[in-house]
Amino acid sequence: MLELIAHNLAPIMFISVMGMLLLGYPVALTLAAGGLFFFVIGVALSEIAPSEINLFWPLLRAQPERVFGIMSNDTLLAIPFFTFMGLILERSGMAEDLLDTIGQLFGPIRGGLAYAVILVGALLAATTGVVAASVIAMGLISLPIMQRYGYDTSVATGTIAASGTLAQIVPPSLVLIVMADQLGVSVGDMYKGALLPALIITGAYCAYIFVLSILRPKAVPALPIEDRTLGNGIWSLVVVMALAVAVYVISARTLYADMLPTNRLVAAATTAVVLAYLVAVANRVFGLTVLSKLAEQVVIVLIPPLALIFLVLGTIFLGIATPTEGGAMGAVGALILAIAKRRLDFATLRGAVESTAMLSTFVMFILIGARVFGLTFYGVNGNVWLEELLLGLPGGEYGFLIVVTVVVFILGCFLDFFEIAFILVPLLAPVAQTLGIDLVWFGVILGINLQTSFLTPPFGFSLFYLRSVVPTQDWTDEVTGRRMPAIRTPRIYRGVLPYIALQFAMILLVIGVPSLVTHYQDTPRRPVVPASAPATSATPQTGGTSGSQSGGNSLGLPPLNFGGPGSAPSGSTGNATGGTTGTGSSSDSQPSMGLPPLDLNGTGGSGTGNSGSGGSGSVPAPAQPSMGLPPLDFGGGAGGSAPASPAPEPEPAPAPSGGIDLSQPPSFN
Repeated sequence: MLELIAHNLAPIMFISVMGMLLLGYPVALTLAAGGLFFFVIGVALSEIAPSEINLFWPLLRAQPERVFGIMSNDTLLAIPFFTFMGLILERSGMAEDLLDTIGQLFGPIRGGLAYAVILVGALLAATTGVVAASVIAMGLISLPIMQRYGYDTSVATGTIAASGTLAQIVPPSLVLIVMADQLGVSVGDMYKGALLPALIITGAYCAYIFVLSILRPKAVPALPIEDRTLGNGIWSLVVVMALAVAVYVISARTLYADMLPTNRLVAAATTAVVLAYLVAVANRVFGLTVLSKLAEQVVIVLIPPLALIFLVLGTIFLGIATPTEGGAMGAVGALILAIAKRRLDFATLRGAVESTAMLSTFVMFILIGARVFGLTFYGVNGNVWLEELLLGLPGGEYGFLIVVTVVVFILGCFLDFFEIAFILVPLLAPVAQTLGIDLVWFGVILGINLQTSFLTPPFGFSLFYLRSVVPTQDWTDEVTGRRMPAIRTPRIYRGVLPYIALQFAMILLVIGVPSLVTHYQDTPRRPVVPASAPATSATPQTGGTSGSQSGGNSLGLPPLNFGGPGSAPSGSTGNATGGTTGTGSSSDSQPSMGLPPLDLNGTGGSGTGNSGSGGSGSVPAPAQPSMGLPPLDFGGGAGGSAPASPAPEPEPAPAPSGGIDLSQPPSFN
């Protein structure tokens, strides 16, 4: 029995710890306690299966260093920065302003409020990166308005829940930060890889609402005319956008023409945006009629968060800042925006700091528990067991991706993404790397998968967040005075089903078309060019140093040619000593051991055999014994010069009949 347990300790440990997590025990404590418990068992059973269990008591001394390695990880600093930025923006009322403004912008068309929810969800995802904040904010603000204007309850709740989960995949998502850290890849590459799939998912959500507005127009009605408080000044907004583009182009070609391309883009874009914003502010402050009320409101409300997104993501994508530095700038930018809107007080700041500290501590403790678990799991060869299990799946990399997608999707219905990222991803990454799977591509697939699991009934986290803020009893709308019905949980589940189908389609699309993610590799890398001596038309080169040396410190070895582009004069003979390009001559005072000169490229010189480069003149050297070996040529390519005349064969050294006696040492005369 003990032998059976010893040989199967890795799967027993994995299944036991995962079972405890699914039962709801605290994650950090379960991981740490499970790791220590099975460490004791592993040490006791190590004598029974020494080839499979590599645990011993002194190994625990490595644990403090592993913990300090977590605390000194600069990448994880981005988590508190982005969390703080999102909480400040969410509590300063940015979501309300965005929903109201974009709702008015899209109000005249059917499904306008749903479009507004999706776009605001994407903007909140790009600024907050927190699913709970996005879902709760839009549930509190948008849902009563959508009910007021007659939206179908399932459509409204499904759109809000799905739009909130965009924070899982839209940079600067916390999921992508953690995923990049666990996979050992750059956070910037992960952001670049996830950007295009995130835009496609957002577009797919909007396409679904468009189709719904055609098939079921009563489910997504347009905003009534009397409630369009900002009017219909859409053409004024178009003119502002056109002028901003014109300012960008002109300033890029005139004012900033001498700058580097990256700096020119940033400077020109900043000039255009600041000018448009100043015009809108002047239009409001001085009561000008240059812009319509709609254009003025859209510019004033949308430009600050868009500028913050550019400050964070733009600097990361352009290589100006690291993700940690981008998060720090985003946190400062969020504070500036809140102060500018006069919505930052001590209570808001204190609440944001406390929530950030709680989330960061939560992440750190899970990481520490995962390190304890990982030390034991790797000590019992758990990684080998899991790798053999997954590599044995049929279908190669696609079979692996499909199985992992199903497993992570099921676990995502019960476990938080932090738990999956810290426990499962480090175990899957080596297998993916063995199969030749790009780790950024793999991380984006897992991110979209976790986003889907957030929506899946009955355990989707996004559904619980929305359930906590929807009305559970009938309520009276203060604006219209009508009685609104309560929202039941099955209607929420029904509303998210189309979005779950879109998510699965997106996962299959990313698996089938890896270039949607791997385009981040398109940045050209500077090739490594081997250094070579410059070629001259008159002086031969043999890979040495220029000068008038005549073979000093050459030890009598033939010259080495590792690919110099020069060409030796045809027909030159002699024994090259030292590979110089000066006026030195070949010398017969040093032993050559009878070896022919080495040519490892064959593309530069044209001489063969014992032809060398003696400088300005070639002095014939005494014939050397060749030991019966042919001349060495490792290149075989043709050089750029004319073919050289064949060198005369050296006279063979005196030898007994039948050839050279290789049992005797060679002659150096």
